[in-house]
Amino acid sequence: MKLLTGRDIAAFIKQRHTSQVAGLDPKPRLAIVRMGNDEATNRYLRGKARYGEDIGVPVDIFAEESGTILDRIAKLNADPAITGIIVQLPLTDRSITDRAIASVDPAKDVDGLAPGTTFEAATPKAALWLLASHNVDLKGRIVVVGQGKLVGAPLADRLEASGHDVVRVDINTPDVKAETLQADIIFTCTGQQHLIKSQMVKEGTVLVDAGAPLAELDPALFERDDLTLTPNPGGVGPMTIASLFDNVLIAAAQQRS
Repeated sequence: MKLLTGRDIAAFIKQRHTSQVAGLDPKPRLAIVRMGNDEATNRYLRGKARYGEDIGVPVDIFAEESGTILDRIAKLNADPAITGIIVQLPLTDRSITDRAIASVDPAKDVDGLAPGTTFEAATPKAALWLLASHNVDLKGRIVVVGQGKLVGAPLADRLEASGHDVVRVDINTPDVKAETLQADIIFTCTGQQHLIKSQMVKEGTVLVDAGAPLAELDPALFERDDLTLTPNPGGVGPMTIASLFDNVLIAAAQQRS
């Protein structure tokens, strides 16, 4: 078994970000718009705020309701002090999700989710960074399990755009095991705990757990010595926050040019 850990790589990226921010005046600023108060979201927000504090990028968090979230995003779009905006998903009112994401100025859409955005979606970017950092080649048949708008769909889009052989698997796939057994690389992005079982994975497969907060790889997979896997926590998660702030610094550079 080979573990693809992300914490050390993310720490190295954080050092680079700290150096970049030190040379900027005014400092970039990230705004996060949220709904609800669940603990999983609170944990994500604490991690983002801590990373921003460490590198010198202030993070403002706005708690909104269905009737106020679009107005808040409009104000942030118009605020020249705000470099990047993310809509923290999931929203408690899921019916407004698409409208909220689409209302973010593409120049400030550092999560890479708004229509017309120029940014790579943060978690897919992080997952591919992690593989590249461990010298794992993207080759063979790639199966992306889960087609959510935050991770699975944009990840599959990016892989297909790069010419890879991609199979999309979602809740409507009649036989998930039949698809994963043919995969050379599996990205799982559903949030369903222990979804991917050992009997669903052939010998020598690379498995990337891009789900959160629950680990999607069954513990039995980590007992096999033929696999390459990401831990959860400690794999894609730390890289996702680094990826997000990388987009913030890209946005800062573009807005200054």
